[in-house]
Amino acid sequence: MALYSDKVMDHFMNPRNVGELESPDGVGEVGNPVCGDMMTFMITVKDGRIEDVKFKTFGCGAAIAVSSMVSEMAKGKTLEEALKITNAMVAEELDGLPKNKMHCSNLGADALHKAIEDYRERQKTGEPAKVPERTHERLSVIKCPYCDHMIEDESMQCNVCRIAFISCPACGKLTSTSLKVCPHCGEKLPHEGQINPESTSVE
Repeated sequence: MALYSDKVMDHFMNPRNVGELESPDGVGEVGNPVCGDMMTFMITVKDGRIEDVKFKTFGCGAAIAVSSMVSEMAKGKTLEEALKITNAMVAEELDGLPKNKMHCSNLGADALHKAIEDYRERQKTGEPAKVPERTHERLSVIKCPYCDHMIEDESMQCNVCRIAFISCPACGKLTSTSLKVCPHCGEKLPHEGQINPESTSVE
């Protein structure tokens, strides 16, 4: 089992800035074909500074925590300052990440940088930014998105990290029962829900 810091746990369980901006000035999306993680960052810019940031992340707990941290680090910074955010800086702010999860910090910084590049390009063309649409395969195997261990019973609670889950009614992915918004797709979550293993999509 990967060991995560309290900060990683906090940003996974209580991700900041999840969702979608109605009229983003720039959008950046990156993915890792090996692990399946996908991050989309949306930004609005005012007077050369990032005024607001939202993200949607399909991935493990570390990917969600990284996205949350990167969004917090970027908000209020100038574009030049935000472009200097590196994977090492993100990992340090999270008090470290396991080696097998360091690629997540790369993805977060890259998605932010792509959103800034997209904004600058659209300043030249005048075209509005668009949030990409995705389709996702649904998998029958249920795994904890935080520690990657199998969830073998119907309680929908991981026996290793002790987190209870429901499936998001919008995207079908596992998400903690303590969250109000799905960190994968940004949709509001019911306070209580039943999960259908046959229709659950996991990372």
